[in-house]
Amino acid sequence: MSRHSRTTRKATVAVAVASAAALGFGGLLVGQSATAAPATQNAGVTQTVSRPDQVTTAAAAPVTRAEVLRRAATWLTANNGGPVPYSQTKVWSDGYRQDCSGYVSMTLGLWKPGPNTVGLAGDRSLTTPISLGSLQPGDLLIDADGSNTTRHVVIFEKWTDSSRSSYWAYEQRGTYGTTHRTLSYGLSSGSEYKPYRPVNISDSTTPPPSTGSWPTLARGASGTDVKTAQYLLSGRGYRLAADGAFGPDTDAKVRAFQQAKGLAVDGVIGPRTWSALISTVKEGSSGDAVRAAQLQLNSQGNSLAADGVFGSATASAVRGFQQAKGLTVDGIVGPETWRSLIGG
Repeated sequence: MSRHSRTTRKATVAVAVASAAALGFGGLLVGQSATAAPATQNAGVTQTVSRPDQVTTAAAAPVTRAEVLRRAATWLTANNGGPVPYSQTKVWSDGYRQDCSGYVSMTLGLWKPGPNTVGLAGDRSLTTPISLGSLQPGDLLIDADGSNTTRHVVIFEKWTDSSRSSYWAYEQRGTYGTTHRTLSYGLSSGSEYKPYRPVNISDSTTPPPSTGSWPTLARGASGTDVKTAQYLLSGRGYRLAADGAFGPDTDAKVRAFQQAKGLAVDGVIGPRTWSALISTVKEGSSGDAVRAAQLQLNSQGNSLAADGVFGSATASAVRGFQQAKGLTVDGIVGPETWRSLIGG
């Protein structure tokens, strides 16, 4: 779409959201050509975006500012230690499109592969306009005008100094991929970049609260919790011996899992890695995740056969555990029951 229609688009940006595919995804820097693309593609790219016009309106879960910035940083090293390459048509292994708006969608936990730049700016269920002086970590600066070669969005981190003449930001940009650098987009008079606040972001700037008493495991650890993690990894397709010893193979499988899930790749099983590893199991379920649950139930005084079959005996043991811990007594091992089992 040509620049002469910009005034009309500004007046009808909400309508433009509904036809975002016709306008393009956006995400290149001003001045880059329409053919700009990442220099390389890699194994992290899993598929092309086949339905760029598809819009999902399910509300995103709340997210803290600290978590947005943590997620943003993961793409700096997700490509075998390097940045995720830029692409308007490919998605990364976590399911999000590899352009600027897909990157922002990942940090906010929006639907996959993510709305485009016009959608982020114009959909009031996603963002709301704010003033420059109100910018806080995790807020956005968006240029929703122009074409798919000029529209762009960046994630505000912090001001560089008290003069507020520039700021640190995360962005996904053509040629370079994921970048963390100082910018001044939106600070000059008449700039097309406008500040927005994600609707699902928390105003708290403190680190996200602990998800409970999940144990922290790292190389050298041993015991029931390590064996539980090994079963859960195997259940996710990362096959390894469940020997209860956190050695090199377990470390490698944890890192591979973390990379695939867009987590910090540190080989440490902490709250976020546990939360991604677990899967809900109930009567009728089978497999290594059930073995992990049976192992933990036995550590609580039960004597189940750790056979990976969730039968009536396992269901009864789960209900007894839930009753003792003041949890919902439903016989289902979901997130809260997992956390109490492993962290208790």
